[in-house]
Amino acid sequence: MNLSIIIPVYNEVNTINQIINKVLDVKIPYKEIIIVDDFSSDGTKKELEKYKNNNLFKIIHHNYNKGKGACLISALPLVTGDYVIIQDADLEYDPNDFLSFVNLVEENPKIKVIYGSRVLKRKKIQKGFMVKFRIFANYVLTTLSNLLNNQNLTDAHTCYKFIDVKVIKEMKLSHNDFSICPEITTKLNRLDQEIIEIPVSYNGRNYSDGKKIRFKDAIIAFYTLIKFRFFWKQINKK
Repeated sequence: MNLSIIIPVYNEVNTINQIINKVLDVKIPYKEIIIVDDFSSDGTKKELEKYKNNNLFKIIHHNYNKGKGACLISALPLVTGDYVIIQDADLEYDPNDFLSFVNLVEENPKIKVIYGSRVLKRKKIQKGFMVKFRIFANYVLTTLSNLLNNQNLTDAHTCYKFIDVKVIKEMKLSHNDFSICPEITTKLNRLDQEIIEIPVSYNGRNYSDGKKIRFKDAIIAFYTLIKFRFFWKQINKK
């Protein structure tokens, strides 16, 4: 299996080299790493220069800050792997969990989509008020997603979405911000794709550490879920 790892990056100069090294250390024979710098202003772009001559890497630089969803959309045309996984650059998720995804698909090649759940058989979740609040907000949004899409997920808004490349390209994703997450989950439902969940580690950051997602992103995610559930036909006509 050839795995394409997409890393959206925005102002992560303190963690970008660490996450890249962690990804490189994962013992997967065939992989490519696509990094999308979303117009960082803190030195991240300079750090990425050291990888531009490495054949494992494909690096994209946005000419203005577009959002996480836009990073994924920019990366997809460059993907050559069989499966794609999204890896945040902030060290909240552990790339060693890649092996769990790969092993499961190798055991059952019919699986097309796997989500890494932060709450399913919790492996490691950092404590702290803001981390717990985000987990609660995720629970609310996941419950809404399940109701609207007739699903039974525990973590619909996880970063770790491991998806067959043909499936994710069929979605024709359009959202540039964090609402890319509910868009993916809703479109998978529309494509009748079963989502398998497995537990993953999670080391949540606080805003003082550079956490990007905000309360407004939860509101936008809520709106996106409603939009794709009740206005699907109108959206498809555009």
